[in-house]
Amino acid sequence: MNSHSAFNSSDAVARYAEGPKRNVPGHSGLLPMTRILLAERVPAEGRVLVVGAGGGLELEDLALAHPGWRIHGVDPSAPMLDLAAQRLGPLTSRVALHEGYVQDAPEGPFDGATCLLTFHFVPPDQRLPTAREIHRRLKPGAPFVVAHLSVEDGEGQRETWMKRYAAFLVSSGSDPKQAAATSEKVQKELAILSPAQDEAILREAGFSGVQLFYVGFTFRGWVAYA
Repeated sequence: MNSHSAFNSSDAVARYAEGPKRNVPGHSGLLPMTRILLAERVPAEGRVLVVGAGGGLELEDLALAHPGWRIHGVDPSAPMLDLAAQRLGPLTSRVALHEGYVQDAPEGPFDGATCLLTFHFVPPDQRLPTAREIHRRLKPGAPFVVAHLSVEDGEGQRETWMKRYAAFLVSSGSDPKQAAATSEKVQKELAILSPAQDEAILREAGFSGVQLFYVGFTFRGWVAYA
């Protein structure tokens, strides 16, 4: 799992907090849905692992909603973890930050885990090992909530959906040329798998009960159980 260069630039880090809200369709609902799915099985004093935690949006949301949860966030970008610490403020007493990849996270076992808007930065050959590392840190039956870019690739569907994504960026205030360039860059730099491939990785990693809970144009989210 490689650190994406975008998250090691000071400018990108400074602009991060607004990015998901502007660039991810349905992002305002993704965080509450994530904590609802976790809370179905994570106890009041449970431990939650957040993979790709830099920036702190997810950490803050979980910590505010569940004061009894002890949260561990892992991310390879030190600047993003610094931003997370700033965002969390006094909440940092219940959140432990770990620089590195999931292999560097505590062994657990955890009562639940999340990986939001991160897997599309992981090279395809490292996605199954990453999912397995998350799985082995979870208690049996613990929920894992994951969401990222995932697009059908048959009969021109990918091209159609990426054009729709560019149109969404324009609707969020981006210049049309910049939106088209962003869509092209995403396709060129990120290895976006199909939903079927993403679900197969979860199952091969040992997860069961894989359920789709979120679709936002080119983004999809699943909950699965260890």
